[in-house]
Amino acid sequence: MATDARPKVFVTRRVPARGIDLLKDKFVVSQWDREDRIPPEELLRGVKGVDALFCLLTDKIDKDVLDAAGPQLKTICTMSVGYEHIDISECKKRNIPVGFTPDVLTNATAELTMSLLLATSRRLKEAMTAVEDGSWGTWNPIWMLGHGLDGATVGIVGLGRIGLAVAKCLLPFGVSRIVYSGNSQSKNEQEVNAEFVSFDYLLEHSDFILGCCSLTANNMGLFNAEAFNKMKTSAIFVNTSRGGLVNQDDLYNALKSGKIAGAGLDVTNPEPLPTDSPLLTLSNCLVLPHIGSATEKARSAMSELTARNIIAVFDNKEMPSRLNI
Repeated sequence: MATDARPKVFVTRRVPARGIDLLKDKFVVSQWDREDRIPPEELLRGVKGVDALFCLLTDKIDKDVLDAAGPQLKTICTMSVGYEHIDISECKKRNIPVGFTPDVLTNATAELTMSLLLATSRRLKEAMTAVEDGSWGTWNPIWMLGHGLDGATVGIVGLGRIGLAVAKCLLPFGVSRIVYSGNSQSKNEQEVNAEFVSFDYLLEHSDFILGCCSLTANNMGLFNAEAFNKMKTSAIFVNTSRGGLVNQDDLYNALKSGKIAGAGLDVTNPEPLPTDSPLLTLSNCLVLPHIGSATEKARSAMSELTARNIIAVFDNKEMPSRLNI
């Protein structure tokens, strides 16, 4: 019997079919075809002898995984923008190119950021509870008052692809100022009339503060007690970037004590957030299960781009989206 000479790729989760269909034309595809996260021992077994790895943000791709795969592994491509789950230094040492999926989820994540911002600022969680538990009485002119965007100052930490898309969404709501902080001034700031300011200035002057930056060793726990103490007591904090940006104990204390008015989170640390987390006891904290890119269009595009990154390596072409490592 003839042996299939096509290269082998292992896919670590059930993903939208668009990417798998592309790969099947040129690769022997094996897959952890379930919706739950692949166990570490199954990951080590699945990568053995493969030429390419199609992984997710939830998979820890470290030296052990690379060793288990073997020296023939030519590329690792993740269906995510974040890549902190991959040992980049080890990949660089082994000359393994890494692909990721920026841009295709930008609009979906910006939409979700706006959804969280509006839901938190207008106290929708509390309002829905009032309807459900019967505490909704007669119309009251001073009941369930929230914080509107009209005339507000919005601070965006990280005016990259997603931060800029969020800023564009904000403009029709009549915000008076958009300020942002980051490692450097953005060349795109004029598109949204945004002002580059220090992180401390942003904290002190913003009515709404949005975490839209990537997670690095330098900004781990950036939003801590010191940061929350500098915010206005009426401030709304929203994070759709990475859970590691936030010290969650400090956030709980800030919300519980009234240091800030409310928070909306699409990302936590850990994920999933334990059901006994004190954050879930707060009426002024809305937590979502990391669904920023969860539209059919965005996830399908992410799956396709991951596949195209892999295919490009074996066609001796430049990846559509390769990490600069």
